[in-house]
Amino acid sequence: MAAKSSLLLLLLSLLYIASHASRSPVAASSRATNFIKSSCSATKYPALCFQSLAAFAPSIQQSPRQLAQTALSVSLSRAQSAQGFVAKMKKFKGLKKREYEAIKDCIEEMGDSVDRLSKSVQELKRMGGAKGQDFIWHLSNVDTWVSAALTDENTCLDGFAGRALDGKIKSSIRARILNVAQVTSNALSLVNQFAAKQ
Repeated sequence: MAAKSSLLLLLLSLLYIASHASRSPVAASSRATNFIKSSCSATKYPALCFQSLAAFAPSIQQSPRQLAQTALSVSLSRAQSAQGFVAKMKKFKGLKKREYEAIKDCIEEMGDSVDRLSKSVQELKRMGGAKGQDFIWHLSNVDTWVSAALTDENTCLDGFAGRALDGKIKSSIRARILNVAQVTSNALSLVNQFAAKQ
């Protein structure tokens, strides 16, 4: 009888521990990470999406809204960084006239992109608990601005088209802007996923 009681007590203890382990921060973090990975799998650049958002799993949890908000914030941060990087390139000595003009245009395009992404981040925050037509209106603004930011980034890249601008400056700017465009594309996809779940 004592052996059965001990076995029953052991089983109950294991069940208790297992039930609390599923609610532990590690399990919650794992669920959040899986949520991010699953959401990112539907984007155009899933590996980059996951890589850029996984560190934010504790704040994202399993919230489509928080995931979209974080993706927009990451895109904004990278766009600001790229804009600063391109601005530094303008100061290089010995730039060809066409390089200088492409850099100048790119700085302007990236400024527009930063402005639109900033508006998108703020608009998503302002949405609060908006429902119905208000929700659709706010989301339409975000969608429009993020799409326009993506166009700005691609326009910057177009300015460096052709062999005349081949070189280190073109390749370094292109790498930065391409990364921003990919992160922005992913953010747009995650915003649309959020909208679909409302």
